[in-house]
Amino acid sequence: MIIVSEIGDKTFLIAAIMAMKHPRIVVFAAAFCSLALMSVLSALLGHVLPNLIPKQYTDVLAALLFLGFGIRMMYEGYYMDGQEGQDEMSEVEQELKEVENRDKTANLEAMEVGGMEQTVEQKPKTEQIKDGLMNLMQLVFSPVFVQTFVLTFLGEWGDRSQISTIALAAANNVYWVGAGVIIGHTLCSAMAVMGGRMLASKISVRTVTFAGSVLFIIFGLYYSYYVYQGQLE
Repeated sequence: MIIVSEIGDKTFLIAAIMAMKHPRIVVFAAAFCSLALMSVLSALLGHVLPNLIPKQYTDVLAALLFLGFGIRMMYEGYYMDGQEGQDEMSEVEQELKEVENRDKTANLEAMEVGGMEQTVEQKPKTEQIKDGLMNLMQLVFSPVFVQTFVLTFLGEWGDRSQISTIALAAANNVYWVGAGVIIGHTLCSAMAVMGGRMLASKISVRTVTFAGSVLFIIFGLYYSYYVYQGQLE
C-alpha cells in the first residue's frame, strides 16, 4: 500500500530533489526518521481508536475508507494526461526554492537590529511554527537534515497513506502494520534518494495510480467481507 501510494508523491519528490543537491545519506536519514516517526504515530492512533469506537465500527470505517480511496484514485487516473508527474515535480521544486529563499532572507534580517521581530509578526502562524521547529532542530542536526525532516513530516501529515495506516492499525495487529508501513517508506525513500527523479520521469503516474486504486478496492472488499462475516457470527 505504501509503495503504490508514495511513488511519485510529494514526499518522494522532496527526497529525490534534495538528494540531487545534498549528501544522499543525510537526506535518506532525514526522510527515514520523519516517515518512521509519522508511521509510529499513525499506527498508535489507529491502535487507540478501537478503545474509543467499537471494533465493528472501525472495520466498517476501514472498508468505506479503502473503497472511497480506490474509487477516487481510479477516477483521478482515468482523467490523467500523463504530465502529472512533471507538474508535481515542478511544484515541489518551486516550493523548495521558496523555502531556501525564505531561509536566506530570514538569516539576513536576523543580522539587522529589530529586523527579526518584525518578520515574525508578519509571518502566518503556520510559517512561524515551521520556522521555530527548524530553528530548534538545527541546534542539534544539520540544516539539510532539518529541512528534509520538517518538509517530509509536514508533507506526509494528512496524506492518504497516513490515513490508511490509521485505518489498517485500527483493524489489524498494530505491530505488523507499523512494521509494514516503515519498511514501505524505507524502500520508497531509498528509491527516491538513489534515483528518484529519473524513476519519477520513467514510471507513469497514471499506471501507479491505477495500480493503487485496484489495491485499495481489494482492501475495501476484504474488510467489507470481514464485516459481513462478523455480522453473520
